[in-house]
Amino acid sequence: MSAFAAALSLGMVPTLGVAETLKVSTFVPPNHAFNVMLKSWGEELSQSTDGALTLEIFPSGQLGPAPRQFDLVASGAADIAVVLHAATPGRFPVTELVAMPFTTPTVGDDSAAMSQRLTEIAPDFLAAEHEGMKILWMAVTPALKIHLTEADPSTIDAFKGLRIRYAGSTWQQIIELLGASPVPVPPAGTGDAMSKGVVDGASFPFEATKSFDLAPMMSYSLEPGIASATFAVIMSQAAFDALPAEMQALIDETTGPDRAAAFGTMWDTGEAEARDYLVEAGVNVVSMPKGEMAKLKELLTPIRTALIETVSGKGLPAQDFLDAYEK
Repeated sequence: MSAFAAALSLGMVPTLGVAETLKVSTFVPPNHAFNVMLKSWGEELSQSTDGALTLEIFPSGQLGPAPRQFDLVASGAADIAVVLHAATPGRFPVTELVAMPFTTPTVGDDSAAMSQRLTEIAPDFLAAEHEGMKILWMAVTPALKIHLTEADPSTIDAFKGLRIRYAGSTWQQIIELLGASPVPVPPAGTGDAMSKGVVDGASFPFEATKSFDLAPMMSYSLEPGIASATFAVIMSQAAFDALPAEMQALIDETTGPDRAAAFGTMWDTGEAEARDYLVEAGVNVVSMPKGEMAKLKELLTPIRTALIETVSGKGLPAQDFLDAYEK
């Protein structure tokens, strides 16, 4: 129980003034893990303040598409938003290092461990590229898999000539090194693009294939995943500063590394459930043979080398950040 909730239980209700409703923007569908967690968090805030602090969630890009989420908060059109860093390549160069192939903390490669670790180090390394924002928590997806309409991805050669939906410069490079063509498609438009043959596949965690109901368009998925995507749940610092001190304290108590770990656990659970969803729908979940996987890792190594050099060349602490994340 938070200190604020404890005060309520003892009948010591702080003076909050008028009720506060925070407008939350997401670009993912209502059943996505982000909206589930945000709804749960909103209920927690409301219960702890006797209804004085509530969230109004606008899912599915109602307020704007994925690339505009940060700017929606910056402009005041939303108070809180879920930002996909890969949706605006180059805007968050240090954060995007997490999305390099096979980059994980030693404590674990599950979403819970990765999200908690990234949230822990965000104040030291990521505040500058989220200027004007309060980072409520960071989220790192389970590593994205490649999902294909027809081709069996058990070998690297199988990707040659395919068109694959991607988000972010790192995945663009991955797809190009595989000999395929990267095609930018909004997340919500992926199913339509796959069904019409605009693309032959897409890169997503298993969980997203269920959220966007992609199984009917798929024949194969490749596991394990290759590279994760990063998100930030951000709040306008100005909107936070305008809240009563008691509400600020409650937000601080209910966000941060613990919330990141809880969200990651939810995502890990959803990932396992979505894998079952694909299998039950008749999708073949396959793995590369050991030798082929070794070739894949070697093939993708230059992405990491080049990206670290590029970010370091901008005077940014690329290696220090990675040392802190991967330790």
